[in-house]
Amino acid sequence: MTPLTPGCRYSVRVSPQMANRIVDSARSILNKFIPDIYIYTDHMKGVNSGRSPGFGLWLVAETTNGTFLSAELVSNRQGQGAAVLPEDLGRNCAKLLLEEIHRGGCVDSTNQSLALLLMTLGQQDVSKVLLGPLSPYTIEFLRHLKSFFQIMFKIETKPCGEELKGGDKVLMTCVGIGFSNLSKTLK
Repeated sequence: MTPLTPGCRYSVRVSPQMANRIVDSARSILNKFIPDIYIYTDHMKGVNSGRSPGFGLWLVAETTNGTFLSAELVSNRQGQGAAVLPEDLGRNCAKLLLEEIHRGGCVDSTNQSLALLLMTLGQQDVSKVLLGPLSPYTIEFLRHLKSFFQIMFKIETKPCGEELKGGDKVLMTCVGIGFSNLSKTLK
C-alpha cells in the first residue's frame, strides 16, 4: 500500500474545532499502519454553508498498482438518530477504509455496481474486473442487470493466497451489450 492520498474532513455550521477532533481520531487508527497521512479540512460558515449543521470525513488510499479505495462517513442530521461524536466518526471512517483495503479488488465496495454497469453497457467484447467480496447492494444490482439487460456475469471466486492478499476475491466477466448514443451524429 502506498501512502494515503489526501482525505478531507468537512464541516458546516459547527465549531471549527470539530475538524481537529475528527482528524486526530482517524490518525490514531491509521498511523499504526503508515505514518504519512494527509487529511485536509474544509469548514463552511455563514450563508454559503446552507441550513443544516453537520460534519463528515472521506478517506482515500492508493494501492501500489494505482487502485483507489475509499471510505466516507457523515454525521446524522439534527433530530434524526443518535448524535455522533467527531471522535467516533473519525475512528469508524478509518476502520471502514482499513476494511476496504482488506477486501481489496480493483474497485471499493460502494462502486462495485458502477463498474458492473459500465461493463454491461460497454462494447460487445469480453470485460473482466477483479472485485473484493460482493456487497449485498451489488448482488441485488446484478439481479437488476439480468432483468433489464438480459445479461449474466460469469463469477469466479479467487481465494486469497500468495498473490492475492486480504479477503477472497471475485473475478466478474461479461460480454457488453454495445450500447451507443442514438442521438450522436455520424460522420
